[in-house]
Amino acid sequence: MPDAHAPSAGRPDSGADARGPSGENPDTGADVVLYERRGPVAHVTLNRPRYRNAQNSAMTYALDTAFYRAAEDPGVKVVVLGGAGDHFSAGHDIGSPGRDAHLPFERRAGLWWDHCDRAGAESRFARESEVYLGMCRRWRELPKPVVAAVQGACVAGGLMLAWVCDLIVASEDAFFADPVVRMGIPGVEYFAHPWVMPPRVAKEFLYTGDRMTARRAHEVGMVNRVVARAELASATEELALRIARMPRMGLALAKRAVNHVEGLQGLHTGLDSVFGLHHLALAHNAETAADPLGGMDVASMKRAGTAGSAARPDATRRADG
Repeated sequence: MPDAHAPSAGRPDSGADARGPSGENPDTGADVVLYERRGPVAHVTLNRPRYRNAQNSAMTYALDTAFYRAAEDPGVKVVVLGGAGDHFSAGHDIGSPGRDAHLPFERRAGLWWDHCDRAGAESRFARESEVYLGMCRRWRELPKPVVAAVQGACVAGGLMLAWVCDLIVASEDAFFADPVVRMGIPGVEYFAHPWVMPPRVAKEFLYTGDRMTARRAHEVGMVNRVVARAELASATEELALRIARMPRMGLALAKRAVNHVEGLQGLHTGLDSVFGLHHLALAHNAETAADPLGGMDVASMKRAGTAGSAARPDATRRADG
C-alpha cells in the first residue's frame, strides 16, 4: 500500500528498479534485497530506492531468503533490516513497472494454492495469506533478534516490515502512516496496531491517516530509539553489537517468551480476525467501486493525503502530541 502524504510507492526516484521472479533490478542487475554479514550482525537491505523500496513479490521472497540465510548461519547473532536510499519502505507496490502481483512464486509461508489461475476473492485471499500475513508471521518468529533501522517513509506495508522486527531505531526524519482507510480498508494485512501502540492512538492513526513522527512513535512505545539521520547506521550497529554479546540461546528463548505472551494477549487471533475484515473490504470494493482498492491508485492516494493535510494545517503538530 502507498503513502498517502509523501513519496508514494510506485513513483520513480533516482536509484534502482526491480522486476519479477528473478529478484534483480533490470537497469542495474542489482539484487532487490542486499545481504551482508559484518561479524555477528547480518545486514539485510531493501534495495528498490527508485520506488521508495515499494515491496513487490520479488522483494518479499528475496527478503524471506535473506532472513532464512541469517537464521541458518551460526555466526549470525543479530539481524539489522534497513532500506536503501531516502526511505525505509513506502508500502506495497501498487504502481511501479516492477509490480508482479500477477506472477506465480514458489509458496513458502503456507499451503494456500497459487493465486494466478483463480479469480476474485479466491485469488486475493490466497495470495495475501501467503505474501503478506503468512510471511510477516514467519519472519516474526526468526529465532534471532531483528532490529529495524528506519528513515524517511515507513508506510502501510512498510509498517508491517518494521513491526515484525523486535526493536526499531528511527531517524529524526522518519514518519509512520497507515492511510488505507481512504481505500475503505480497515488497515494493513498484518494488523498489529493495537499491540504496537495504545488502542486510542491506533484509532486516531487509522481514522485520520496522518503521519506519525519518529518522536511521537517513541512516545507511544512503537519505536525504541530516535537518532539523527547521520547517526542511524552507527546507532543501529552499536545496538546490534551490544545485543550480540548475549548468548544465542538466551536471546532466542527471550524472544520466544515475549512473542508467546503477545500471542496469549490475543495477537494471533486479532490478526486472523482483521485479515478477514480486510478481505471483506476488498470484496466490497470490487462490487461497488472501480476495483478492490476502491478506485484509489498511487496518484489519488497522494492527492487525498495532501488535501487532508491542507485542510488541517495543525495535523502534524497534533499527531506529535
